[in-house]
Amino acid sequence: MDNQNEDVSRLATAAESFIKQERWSRRWANLLKFVVIAYILISLTFLFTQVDSTETSDDGPHLAVVKLSGVIAAGGKVSAETINPLLRDAFKDKNTAAVAILANSGGGSPVQSAMINDEIIRLKQKYNKPVYVVIEDMCASGCYYIAVAADKIYANKGSIVGSIGVRMDTYGFTGLMEKLGIENRSMYAGIHKAFIDPFGAKDKAGRSFFQKQILDRTHQQFIDTVRAGRGDRIKETKNTYTGLVWLGDEAVENGLIDGLGDIGYVMRDVVKVKSAKLYEGDKSFMEQIIGDISTETASHLSMMMTGLK
Repeated sequence: MDNQNEDVSRLATAAESFIKQERWSRRWANLLKFVVIAYILISLTFLFTQVDSTETSDDGPHLAVVKLSGVIAAGGKVSAETINPLLRDAFKDKNTAAVAILANSGGGSPVQSAMINDEIIRLKQKYNKPVYVVIEDMCASGCYYIAVAADKIYANKGSIVGSIGVRMDTYGFTGLMEKLGIENRSMYAGIHKAFIDPFGAKDKAGRSFFQKQILDRTHQQFIDTVRAGRGDRIKETKNTYTGLVWLGDEAVENGLIDGLGDIGYVMRDVVKVKSAKLYEGDKSFMEQIIGDISTETASHLSMMMTGLK
């Protein structure tokens, strides 16, 4: 009988412990849900109440800002297809006093860069409005190809500027294939069709043709565009068109850019207007919310991980 009472007592104790644990788990789950909901509500409040320094009302003259950020590529976020319509909207706005391109890109497609450069020049002539490029972290290669269409280029002293050159990457794996016992059985017509095949023997004649007819000619087009855009402001040396890059303060000295300054400096001291307006592609309501929340979350996580609170 005593043993039965002890078993019942143990069972009751276990049941009570289980119930307490379940209550504690539910409390933590509810607390976590509350924290997540509170964070989302705070983020939404911040989203709808913050005033972006580049977004203002349409009243009065403003500096029109178009962002160019990321790899320049056909079909990508930064291409002639996405950037040129924004430039057209910025120029044709009757309240636009000047257009500024906020650039932060390491370059990309020379064709897309040339198409954006051409459109900037066309719009400048059509609307007779000045264009400025403001470089953030970097404006290299194809980005600089675009930038030279501007009337003036500004950057931070630590911005990376230049890389006036052209490249195409390819690799050779024939030695590794021999070690692994792999045989290349590619078929093609045209003796130079596979001149960049990484799994075949090096085609010296095909590579030489591509170097002279494609890379060198594209490079010369780049150089001609820079000279046309910068004129006698650029101080050419043996290194100017070698693909090297410079920091902003030295880029001023060699004429790659015109001065040091940010978008606020261009708005206040160059264009002399009191407001700026950002021109960007249309986003759905959910894209705006998700984009801003993810940006804020990444920022907070980065600060927590690095201790910069």
